[in-house]
Amino acid sequence: MTVHFQPAQLADLDEIMVIENSGFTADEAASRDSMRGRIEQISDTFVVAKNDAGAVLGYIVGPADQQRYIADELFETTTPNQAGDRYQTVLSLAVSPDYQKRGIAGQLLTELARIARAQNRDAITLTCLERLVPFYEKNGYQNEGVSASVHAGETWYNMVLLLAAAK
Repeated sequence: MTVHFQPAQLADLDEIMVIENSGFTADEAASRDSMRGRIEQISDTFVVAKNDAGAVLGYIVGPADQQRYIADELFETTTPNQAGDRYQTVLSLAVSPDYQKRGIAGQLLTELARIARAQNRDAITLTCLERLVPFYEKNGYQNEGVSASVHAGETWYNMVLLLAAAK
């Protein structure tokens, strides 16, 4: 199966929301309005993976930011990416249950890293649940400990992938 990567479009929103709601609890999942805002404001860092038929298989999304670790406010408010932002964040990475265990999540991480390097970001930062720490470590991320995030009442871990030498 060939996987194609492209910026998310509003026409993808329904498929994205099905995947979002299958991959996250109701408290963790982004709302439809929030996801629409991300498509409208940060499509350059909102990547969808599609098959040859154009179906969305998964996606990765997050704004660029100046902070090394994700603040909960990023889940609530989306602002356009700025050229000088040092960090690329990941707010959601999800793959359709029908296409999991095929390497698509890793490919999405690689594609976002390519974009972040092209935009001169220093690193990619995300938070994840403890059970996902080994997946991100396998993809080159470093576990930098428990996050200050209280999003959805969960315990999150700060994961960072360095892209370039610190400025």
